[in-house]
Amino acid sequence: MEEKLPIKINIADRYYPLKVDSYSEERIRKAAKMISDKVMQYKQKYSDKDDQDFLAMTALQFVTRYLEEEEKGKSSEVLDKIREINDELDIYLAKEHVL
Repeated sequence: MEEKLPIKINIADRYYPLKVDSYSEERIRKAAKMISDKVMQYKQKYSDKDDQDFLAMTALQFVTRYLEEEEKGKSSEVLDKIREINDELDIYLAKEHVL
């Protein structure tokens, strides 16, 4: 079994330490960047909101896209990987008592 790789990802100017499989590191970093970029777009457009609002809207947008793809029947490998990453994040957050 491959040892987990410790990484830190930045999402909306907050750092999160994670332990991930080396094969998913690039994907996780890319996902974090996509989230941060989308949050930044919301920040530039709506100055009267806070980061929680921007993160919620970002999550809503990405999950809506996810559900659209799932409805199209493209759930296969890509959606399985999203679920895997989500499960890893849930485990980490539960251990850190963030949830």
